Amino acid sequence: MALDPRLAEGIENDKVLKQFPPYGSIDGSSASDTCPTCRGTGRIPRGHENQLVAVIPCNDVRLKPRRTKLYVFISMVICLLICCLILFFLFPRSVSITPVSVLSVTVYFTPDSVDMEVKNLLNITNDNFVPVQIRDFNMQGLVAKTVMGKTKMTNLTAIKSRSKQSYTTQINLLIKDKGLTDYCQSEKFKIHTLFLELQLTMNISYFSHTEQLSLDTFEYIDCGTNSTTPHPVR
Repeated sequence: MALDPRLAEGIENDKVLKQFPPYGSIDGSSASDTCPTCRGTGRIPRGHENQLVAVIPCNDVRLKPRRTKLYVFISMVICLLICCLILFFLFPRSVSITPVSVLSVTVYFTPDSVDMEVKNLLNITNDNFVPVQIRDFNMQGLVAKTVMGKTKMTNLTAIKSRSKQSYTTQINLLIKDKGLTDYCQSEKFKIHTLFLELQLTMNISYFSHTEQLSLDTFEYIDCGTNSTTPHPVR
């Protein structure tokens, strides 16, 4: 009677397994498990190619990478450098308004008032590494602590990063005070000087937040004629 080939193969495998010690054992003690990869036969069971188990000795150099501390130190230094660079470029810096000069003063006389158009040159400096958007710009003029005129500008362009930009602003002043109108229209005085106080307020936005800048400056103008020439603000 012929023996079944599969049964014969199984008997042969059992004979081969008896010649090898159990998996993980040096002296063949029965407390260990059989190797799950090839069961000591040197062959992989068909259909189990994706279930292989690799056994790496504890003294394998792959388990002890060289210069581990050096690589960790370099990684920490790189991360710290990147963080410092981000903070350096994104840290909010100042945006300043600087009055430069009075460009012109145009005077109009009426029997009861003096109407003036005052043009000024301003510099706005952006020290940030990102553009700054100007939302609105407000300016009011005071003579002898009395508000004579106000203006608001909303069409100012954005200021580029690390740059300075000049703007020309105009404010209309209407003087109705009897004493001031007589002073400006009087022919007894050759010079009709008024000290004008300008209160500047600007709302800007950058880094997703809004900030308000304010500045008070003083300048002198001639309210008697249109002869006011450009001069620096003192």
